[in-house]
Amino acid sequence: MTANLGKGFLDNFLGHSATWYKQLIIAFLIVNPIVFFMVSPFVAGWLLIIEFILTLAMALKCYPLQPGGLLAIEAIVIGMASPEAVYLETVANFEVILLLMFMVAGIYFMRDLLLFTFTKILLTVKSKMVLSFLFSFTAAFLSAFLDALTVTAVLISVAVGFYSVYHKVASGKSFHDDHDHSHDDEVHEFSREELDQFRSFLRSLIMHGAVGTALGGVCTLVGEPQNLLIAERAGWDFIEFFLRMAPVTMPVLFFGLITCVLLEKLKWFGYGATLPEAVASVLVEYSEEQDKKRNNKTNAVLVVQALVGIILILSLAFHVASVGLVGLMVIVLLTAFNGIVEEHQIGHSFEEALPFTALLVVFFAIVAVIHEQHLFSPVINAVLAMDREIQPLMFFIANGVLSMISDNVFVATVYINEIAQALKDGTIDREQFDVLAVAINTGTNLPSVATPNGQAAFLFLLTSALAPLIRLSYGTMMWMALPYTIVLSSVGMIAISVAF
Repeated sequence: MTANLGKGFLDNFLGHSATWYKQLIIAFLIVNPIVFFMVSPFVAGWLLIIEFILTLAMALKCYPLQPGGLLAIEAIVIGMASPEAVYLETVANFEVILLLMFMVAGIYFMRDLLLFTFTKILLTVKSKMVLSFLFSFTAAFLSAFLDALTVTAVLISVAVGFYSVYHKVASGKSFHDDHDHSHDDEVHEFSREELDQFRSFLRSLIMHGAVGTALGGVCTLVGEPQNLLIAERAGWDFIEFFLRMAPVTMPVLFFGLITCVLLEKLKWFGYGATLPEAVASVLVEYSEEQDKKRNNKTNAVLVVQALVGIILILSLAFHVASVGLVGLMVIVLLTAFNGIVEEHQIGHSFEEALPFTALLVVFFAIVAVIHEQHLFSPVINAVLAMDREIQPLMFFIANGVLSMISDNVFVATVYINEIAQALKDGTIDREQFDVLAVAINTGTNLPSVATPNGQAAFLFLLTSALAPLIRLSYGTMMWMALPYTIVLSSVGMIAISVAF
């Protein structure tokens, strides 16, 4: 009976995660108090950080909220940090929470316009090289003003939509209206080679777009959650943040787009596949069919979304309110003028962001432990003891390496808080703080494209319904991101060294 109960507990614990992973987390929960009370709180704190980073790295085994949250709860219970410290850390970062809660939800209601835009780009442009460039550039531009996670969600929706059309036609079904049987005798035959080529085509476009979200996301304070956190600590508004980052982000954007073009031309690292003619004709036919169905109501929806998009950009540029409140305004405007007035309709918009918002609060709990136990003080002090000129480069490298294996929001949160404390203590002056803040932001945003762990948008793509359809595995993502990782990291390091 006891054995059966124990097995039932293990089966339920962390759901469908691998048994070895469940056992590892249980071992962590047992070891931590022993180390804390019998060795030292400092050692236990570093052990907790390593364990937490592992839960981020194993995000495909289990979403980090559960194992990471258990570790955080235990840390508070045994006294590594107080509940008050976690609360204060969360309140200090409330603007970031507002961003995730309302801005991502607000952009959800602009999907029609974004889907329309990407669809037209995909079907209008015939050159794969130009198409890839436009996908990457458009994703970068949108991510600079919206949110990388949301833009990635749009890219996924576009790709899934096209794959669904292909799949229906390949199965001998019509994509026309269910009541219109005039086209039922049209059956397209696709070969295995065409299917593989179509998958490769979508895979390369999605990866170009995903990297594009990183290229644009690093530029402004709304592109990534940690950007706003850094801007809040530094007291920068939208324009100042952009200008401070520009000496690094603009060269990186330029060389990132050049890399996109070269990869398509050279057909390296899994890029270069074109859209098969047979599939292209079906997709064009489908798009024309959808255009015919447009009426005054659907066109009005697109117009409203475009106007609200302009209001959003202007509101951010002139910093009329907190970013999260601007997002709430977007929700109100888009739902009010597009007739979305039922609670359950609005509720869907919050589904994507709230799990990550909850995970972010767990981040803050771990950050509270780091503060209470002064875990990063030796590392930060060692870097700050170096020559002033080399400090920005060292911060860029340190943040970049950690962001590759961990989550860039977590890494940025830790480091910006540490240098903020150094500024408060008088260890560094305001000018050096600003330079190091730039190094932290770019260091966490650029090298983190190396793995799906580093960026929430990449992890979202890997765990989406699209990934298995286009055969996008963890290893494939890393391989396709490798040239971008090398270029973005190298250009970033050079720009940091030259500019500061």
